[in-house]
Amino acid sequence: MLRVLTFTAALVALATTAQAQPKIQPLSPFASGAEQQAAMTAGTVTSEALVREYLARITALDRAGPKLNSVIALNPHALADARKLDAERKAGHVRGPLHGIPVLLKDNIESADGTATTAGSLSLKDNVTGRDAPLVRRLTDAGAVILGKANLSEWANFRSIRSISGWTAVGGLVRNPYSLDRTACGSSAGSGAAVAAGLATLAIGTETDGSITCPAATNGVVGLKPTVGLVSRTYVVPISPEQDTPGPMTRSVADAAAMLSAIAGSDPADAWTKEADAHKADYLAGLKPDALKGVRIGVLRMTAGRSPQTDAIYEDALGALRKAGAVLVEVKGPDDAAMNAIAANEGEALRIEFKASLNAYLASTPAKVKIRTLDDLIAFDAKEPREMPVFGQEIFEQSAKAPPLTDAGYVEKRANARKAAREALDKMLGDNKVEVLVGPSTGPAFIVDPVDGSRSLGSYSTLPAVSGYPHLTVPMGAVVGLPVNLSLIGPAWSEARLLAFGYAFEQATHARIDPQFLPNIGARPEYAKAYDPR
Repeated sequence: MLRVLTFTAALVALATTAQAQPKIQPLSPFASGAEQQAAMTAGTVTSEALVREYLARITALDRAGPKLNSVIALNPHALADARKLDAERKAGHVRGPLHGIPVLLKDNIESADGTATTAGSLSLKDNVTGRDAPLVRRLTDAGAVILGKANLSEWANFRSIRSISGWTAVGGLVRNPYSLDRTACGSSAGSGAAVAAGLATLAIGTETDGSITCPAATNGVVGLKPTVGLVSRTYVVPISPEQDTPGPMTRSVADAAAMLSAIAGSDPADAWTKEADAHKADYLAGLKPDALKGVRIGVLRMTAGRSPQTDAIYEDALGALRKAGAVLVEVKGPDDAAMNAIAANEGEALRIEFKASLNAYLASTPAKVKIRTLDDLIAFDAKEPREMPVFGQEIFEQSAKAPPLTDAGYVEKRANARKAAREALDKMLGDNKVEVLVGPSTGPAFIVDPVDGSRSLGSYSTLPAVSGYPHLTVPMGAVVGLPVNLSLIGPAWSEARLLAFGYAFEQATHARIDPQFLPNIGARPEYAKAYDPR
């Protein structure tokens, strides 16, 4: 009931401030930020009209209709913020490509707009901090309108090894807009689904390992996990300072580039970002449709055979890269034993880092938040029936027993995991003299199954996640209406090149498709007729 009341109260607050406004001119809800910016420049659309239309669409699709559950809370000041930006534009001041564009934040990112930052947990329902995360301040300084908070996998999918991606006690289950019975993946499920469904122009997700790239891929949008340290993590509910990073989730590569240009930069409160100012760039300016000409690309096939239909689309994508002028080089990845060792060390390290990071974060929350430690949180969940109806908290319980960050065993495991991941990527890139590695991001979205659990076809997220290197995913096609994406992975601080290559691929293929909000894939006409021919 909490979620419904919070959302309704926000709608009432927005409605009471409404004035008679010009209606939005014909513009698809799936229009890119660049297209919306052009319409605002031409005077055919206002930021307020965009915000108002997205709010109406959230009401129609997220809370009714297919009931996507992708948005947890609305910013009650969104319309007022949009009006101010419209006034600035009218006065001749435009802050940049994000001026007046609506953005959703994953609900583990703090914003000073009166909304709680819950990480999807009822234990943080009173976590109204009055603080803007530095990345949020950078967005608003660039002219973006914070529309609200997106649903996620609770605690960024770090509570249970048998979790259901995209489920939180606060927001329920995020549904995939392409097929409502299938996963929106996690943990940035709401960010991916909302952007795919045309409920916002842009969104911010966060990733520790796969939490931007998987939901971007299963929802058929662009997602970028930046180099760890390019974007501040201050006032973001943590898992690990070694791997956590926010990043953009959008319907176009150009919009992702514009967002990254805004949010990248050093933050004195986050020591990991000390090099960010030296490495950040105007990523939008570097996008060119011919960027792939002469570029040597490493072709990965570590997931080959798990989804033949995805493999076929991947071959088409490779053909498009080749046609765009790229030179393709077959690359052998690490064997299963090496990957399993990296994953095992990563898992143990994350549990130790989570305990220390979460305790530090909880200590900084308002007095109304009674949960001050991981032990408090475990006890809260055990007593709150709404928290564990579908899965438990084994990871929490394991983390609570973890040694301190000074433990020699931990230090060794983290160092070994990072070293092995970086050496693997550096060797593939260096030995083959390639600028980027590509592979299918994952398979089509699988059916949400609370009985037997997830059946992921695997991904390429772990090596860039553990190494801290960047990972971009862009749409490359669809398997019977379910999106599949292409991953592009490069060395540290190579975001400008990855975005340029992703943009050239996007312009050559135009592979993204709009969702149809089908109840299941069997509802597609060709299957419906075959299922019941009489």
